[in-house]
Amino acid sequence: MLKRIEKTATKQLREYLDSRNAQIPENVLVSASRIIADVRERGDAAVRDYTKQFDGVDPESFRVSEEEIDEAVKACDPFFKESMEKAKANIEYFHKAQIQNSYILQKEYGIFLGQRVLPLESVGIYVPGGRAQYPSSVLMNAIPAHVAGVKRIVMVTPPNKEGTINPNIAFAARLAGVSEIYKVGGAQAVAALAYGTESIKPVDKITGPGNIYVAAAKKLVYGKVDIDMIAGPSEILVIADEGADPVYTAADLLSQAEHDPMASAVLLTTSEALLEKVNEQLRIQTDALPKKEIVEASLRDYGTAIVCDTIEECIDFSNAIAPEHLELMVKDPMPYLNLVRNAGSVFLGYYTCESIGDYFGGTNHVLPTSGTARFSSALGVDAFIKKSSFLYYTKQALDAYGDHIVSMAQEEQLQAHANAAKVRMK
Repeated sequence: MLKRIEKTATKQLREYLDSRNAQIPENVLVSASRIIADVRERGDAAVRDYTKQFDGVDPESFRVSEEEIDEAVKACDPFFKESMEKAKANIEYFHKAQIQNSYILQKEYGIFLGQRVLPLESVGIYVPGGRAQYPSSVLMNAIPAHVAGVKRIVMVTPPNKEGTINPNIAFAARLAGVSEIYKVGGAQAVAALAYGTESIKPVDKITGPGNIYVAAAKKLVYGKVDIDMIAGPSEILVIADEGADPVYTAADLLSQAEHDPMASAVLLTTSEALLEKVNEQLRIQTDALPKKEIVEASLRDYGTAIVCDTIEECIDFSNAIAPEHLELMVKDPMPYLNLVRNAGSVFLGYYTCESIGDYFGGTNHVLPTSGTARFSSALGVDAFIKKSSFLYYTKQALDAYGDHIVSMAQEEQLQAHANAAKVRMK
């Protein structure tokens, strides 16, 4: 059941949701730091020791061979493979529109200047192991990198007890253009990607979800390599009018609540009657879910509802909360879209459940959490490129503008800067 709060408590709600995002505990950072230092010093030997310690296996080779991938893919369900292929096409279609072009500008005196858009050389994707397997995350991380033009896409994932990788993960990696797969997980995998070992060459950026030790390791190697984000617990905020179906509304709120006891489900509605029906549906649908205990904990601690006077008021509150997922479950959603300023991804209308975006629709499901949608974006092609500017000045151009350059350098008391222009002038 959703806990109803007053409209004046929106700021407190965001602060309450942010309280889930506690800093990574010091002992976890210390442990991750030790693992990283050990991998830097001993390379493969350290990675092997940690793989035996944490995963209980000692693989003959960290690298997954093409033969192993072939064998794994054979075990995949044919309809699942078809679904993944269709999802890949949608994800590529959406992300290809994000491609940016280099440009060059020309000015007087033969000046030209511009910007080059270049893909990163290499990217590492972390894919969790254990009971939870997320082949969709492989697509969401690897396809934008591939579309951006990254030549080397490396995937690391913990081996299972048999020393192999999940067939669905193997198929997703092949489908998405992953060029190397390694049976390595945990902080040791992040360290290997950042600093390299005898078997694993380092990369320029690391993306993908993981447990708290993976998050700690990503935080610690940031600066040596780039990372995507340190993601917080999942969030969904549904804005529903009186025409929304309470069955659909409850189902969508539960779709995020089942992730984690700290996941949040928020309903903003203009209808008291709808709120009552949604609460009833939450009780009914929760009882039928395999992860009932997780869902109940999530709803008890972070399930919230606010009744507003208008949809515009709902959107104002949503902008203050800046949710990861926002559903505009209203009759005519498009006119309201321009009012939305802060949301990781927006799902429009009665039939666009958040699950479509998670798996199939084409938009990316790696999204900013914990209110960071106020200033950050979904993972996309931009995350896998870098931009380099360039300038060309002729002698005539430097003579025309050199005095201005010298003046600015001297005002900042940087005489060597001024001299670099002076020695080239008349």
